Amino acid sequence: MAAKQKILVVDDDNNIAELISLYLTKECYDTRIVNDGEEALAAFQQYAPNLILLDLMLPGMDGYQVCREIRAKSNTPIIMLSAKGEIFDKVLGLELGADDYILKPFDSKELVARVKAVLRRYQPSKNETAKEVKCVEYPDLTINLSNYSVIYNGSPVDMPPKELELLYFLAASPNQVFTREQLLDHIWGYEYLGDTRTVDVHVKRLREKIKDRDTWSIATVWGIGYKFEVKAEK
Repeated sequence: MAAKQKILVVDDDNNIAELISLYLTKECYDTRIVNDGEEALAAFQQYAPNLILLDLMLPGMDGYQVCREIRAKSNTPIIMLSAKGEIFDKVLGLELGADDYILKPFDSKELVARVKAVLRRYQPSKNETAKEVKCVEYPDLTINLSNYSVIYNGSPVDMPPKELELLYFLAASPNQVFTREQLLDHIWGYEYLGDTRTVDVHVKRLREKIKDRDTWSIATVWGIGYKFEVKAEK
């Protein structure tokens, strides 16, 4: 029997945390609840969760700082929870490495669906591993979607799942232009509150990690979207 996937629930409101835990336990996940940032970091090391549900407004160390600390050493997927719906807050969370952002109050079915979607992207199914390897290669760059790895300049690059999926999707269709809406649909798989800035944030983070080469680049097509531009070697 396969081990249950573990979810760390971080929220200073224990009533909300218990409710989230109940939703997830019904879906056969194993959960652990902590109520502040310091506890979250300790539990992350000891519990080794498959996913973290992280409230932003925590006493002491807030959710942004917790996310920053975890991202410095791990790509474990993080879904941020917050009553703050400003675009700035969502963008900041994504820039720090969160994989998703859910506004409170949330619907239980939506929460569970998003948890499943993030875990599905992060851990390819057994059937997926039996299929042909999904890999694209360019000079100084190899993107392997089958084992979620990126090799750049001969060294591995740590990348959250959505960043890697976005890079692979673009690179697998060289010189094809995609609108932000198309990228949202293909990578996120559901309507992301109509916030196309999500794509811009992820492209920005990709460009910080993967620098353009003479033969290829992550190109902006102004007024439309993005493409992985490939040029003939000189």
